[in-house]
Amino acid sequence: MLYHFLYPLSDQFFLFNIFRYITFRTVIAFLIATVFSILWGKYFIKFMQKKQFGQVIRDDGPESHLKKAGTPTMGGVFIIGSILFALLFTGNFESKPLLATLFVMLSYFGLGFIDDYAKIAKKNTKGVSAKGKLLWQFVTAIIAVYFLRDANVISSDLYVPFLKGPIINMYSLFIAFAAFVIVGSSNAVNLTDGLDGLAIGPIITSAASLGIIAYATGHKEIASYLFVPYIENIGELTVLCAAIVGAGVGFLWYNSYPAQIFMGDVGSLSLGGTLGIIAVLTKNEILFVLIGGIFVVEALSVILQVASYKLRKKRIFKMAPIHHHFELLGWPEPKVIVRFWIISIFLAILAIATLKMR
Repeated sequence: MLYHFLYPLSDQFFLFNIFRYITFRTVIAFLIATVFSILWGKYFIKFMQKKQFGQVIRDDGPESHLKKAGTPTMGGVFIIGSILFALLFTGNFESKPLLATLFVMLSYFGLGFIDDYAKIAKKNTKGVSAKGKLLWQFVTAIIAVYFLRDANVISSDLYVPFLKGPIINMYSLFIAFAAFVIVGSSNAVNLTDGLDGLAIGPIITSAASLGIIAYATGHKEIASYLFVPYIENIGELTVLCAAIVGAGVGFLWYNSYPAQIFMGDVGSLSLGGTLGIIAVLTKNEILFVLIGGIFVVEALSVILQVASYKLRKKRIFKMAPIHHHFELLGWPEPKVIVRFWIISIFLAILAIATLKMR
């Protein structure tokens, strides 16, 4: 909102002209979100401890996790809160891509909040039913994608890495495909959120990667040079991605091993959905498989484990998601976390490199 107030004053005060630059607002968004999340996080944790809103640990998980029962949860509240606070100063709310992304973020935030609160109130790990979650997620995603396509913000073309142009126009099927990407991303991040700091690391690297891609996609000269589709106003998502990175860093201040607070579904569902729709908006649905490779592997490990047990009555992994498998192999929790972070950073850099290989 501050952007809309200060930038029009640039005619009288030349200094305010700096707000027109996405790069400037990106840096400011990162700084505000980082500082605010660290400051607010401290008081939020104390509040959750006072209210005794602690994590409920599932009985069939690793035994080492039982000691984490009672650790404050719903840290996603101050992550999303910090992102929105940063955007109040730096966001351009005339950008349709930004508005659509915030719609998905806040909708999934509401779903996650209801789910987390239900778990805390009932003192079990069930919360909202799986069918109820999927219905909410798909309805939200379909509305967002339909709005974007109807408003000619994005096309129905499908792009793949290493090729200069689209390979196919999906027409109406694109809405279902894009919704699947958004919902899949949301749930994959949710599955990854099982160790202290494990999920927020790849969220930070994915948001940083998508932010760079969004800037390139929203800049005519750069988009033309890299042979990526130019999308008007998509560069504003760079500011949002910077806020996600900043809020993620602030959250990691408290979520690093041993965690003082957990993200909860309120954070994982909303941030996962946000990354998914940014991938759709930048026309990088396929490349997002590489950018969010950790999330993909975590989700696939659960799918393969369930399918294998139903068909063969045998398990592929000692436990799914796959991060628990490595724990049961004897890897200390911090080692699993850091190694997954390293892989995530590598994949993010590799994904950015593909932009020039077209």
